[in-house]
Amino acid sequence: MNNKRDYYEVLGVNKNATDEEIKRAFRVLAKKYHPDVNKEEGAAEKFKEIGEAYSVLSDPQKRSQYDQFGHAAFDGQAGAGFDMGDINLDDILSNLFGGGFGGFGSFTSGFGRTSSRNQARRGDDLLMHIRLTFEEAIHGCKKDIKVQVNEECDECHGKGGFNETTCTNCNGQGFVKEEARTLFGMMQTQKTCPICHGTGKMFKEMCSKCRGEGRVAKNKTLTVTIPEGINTGHQLRLSGKGGAGVNGGPNGDIYLEFTVEDHKFFERHENDIYLEVPVTITEAILGCKKEIPTLTGPGYIEIKPGTQNYTKLKLKGKGIKDVNSKTYGDMYVVVNVIIPTKLNRKQKELLTELSETDLESESEFKEFKKALK
Repeated sequence: MNNKRDYYEVLGVNKNATDEEIKRAFRVLAKKYHPDVNKEEGAAEKFKEIGEAYSVLSDPQKRSQYDQFGHAAFDGQAGAGFDMGDINLDDILSNLFGGGFGGFGSFTSGFGRTSSRNQARRGDDLLMHIRLTFEEAIHGCKKDIKVQVNEECDECHGKGGFNETTCTNCNGQGFVKEEARTLFGMMQTQKTCPICHGTGKMFKEMCSKCRGEGRVAKNKTLTVTIPEGINTGHQLRLSGKGGAGVNGGPNGDIYLEFTVEDHKFFERHENDIYLEVPVTITEAILGCKKEIPTLTGPGYIEIKPGTQNYTKLKLKGKGIKDVNSKTYGDMYVVVNVIIPTKLNRKQKELLTELSETDLESESEFKEFKKALK
């Protein structure tokens, strides 16, 4: 029996997830569990599991096979012919993060391969949570967003120091060899050079501004245009506005995730809008023209004579603009007939007189009386 976890569960996405959602989930988890960052027990195994899940779900053909046969698609039971041992996590990370993994070394560098710290590496992504009022979300707006991102140091131009020279600790190799005695005898391993961090280079003078990092944290204010129709959970990507890349790599992105506040009167369902309108008994019985608020200002609806409580009236195209198209949702007005709790003498006399008429001739009353027999 295959004890592997469901790949969608591993990445924390549903089976209808888009390619972008799968990529984003993998990027977050890979950064969290990469062995160069997470030293907790089991992190390496978790990282491999995440990489395996992504290698399948990011490939349309493999994903289709997995959706049809599950894990059996890759263990020979379904004839898929895919060997999970062929997965190269370094290649996955290199392709996804633009030639590097946010400053981390190669996952396999401790097992006979060296990390390429001289390669161009993509900058870090940043996720920010933005709160919008109901009106800001449906009409769109401009927002000033304050962010702190790592930018290339303008003193050393991202190098981290001055007067570059070959690392004397590893002789420019980027790694050093170590010998350790084990049950199987002396074994030789290699690890990233702790002095040059795998670059093979060092500086006679470290940059005092960035302290050798090549990047410095800066506070910035970005003016962002929020499109109409944004809803809670929607994300907006600011391409290239994230952390600075390393060794000429591209900048990361900033993702804005929105939370929209509730409105006092309007209730939103996707792109449709609902409004409960209070009417009096006489307005419901006799009918009237009722002024109501809409998303674009005051408007009117017709209450027909004999309108029942909770009648729903549809105003086509008066809802919220779809954030991804030019279409609009609908507006639904729900009639709420308010029963008065306090009456003066004249009102009581009129209602008493009304009660003496044949109001119970409606079919609903007749059917109910039959149930009592």
